[in-house]
Formats: sequence, structure tokens, C-alpha cells
Amino acid sequence: MADFDQELDATGLNCPLPILRAKKSLATLSSGQVLRVIATDPGSVKDFEAFAKQTGNELLETKDEGGKYTFLIKKS
Repeated sequence: MADFDQELDATGLNCPLPILRAKKSLATLSSGQVLRVIATDPGSVKDFEAFAKQTGNELLETKDEGGKYTFLIKKS
């Protein structure tokens, strides 16, 4: 398992809440720190890819563990 600095549990939340919460969490992190997001919304996979592109943060990892999605986002 990769290292991360903060974890955000967005299970049970639908778009755009996981992204909005991730944005808030990332704002508290320093550049280079990693946020781990756990979500259950299948749409979040595409959302986080787009979010990373738009914000310039790096999406290090996306995992689908049977309907539970985890994302590692490195703050730029």
C-alpha cells in the first residue's frame, strides 16, 4: 500500500460531493503531500481523472476493490 498523508472517506456520497470534499482536503495539504480518497460512486473514477487534469494535481493511483474506489492524489 502506498503512503499517504491524509485520508478522506467519501463512501456513500454521490457526485460532485467526493470531488468537493477532496478539493477542501487538498487545500489543507502542502505541496507534495498525498490525499487518499475512498468513494463508492462509480462516476468518481472519471471525475477524479478530470479533477486531476483540471487542477494540476497528480492522480497517482486508482483502485476498484469491488465497488469501493480508492484514489491517491498528490498535491502539486
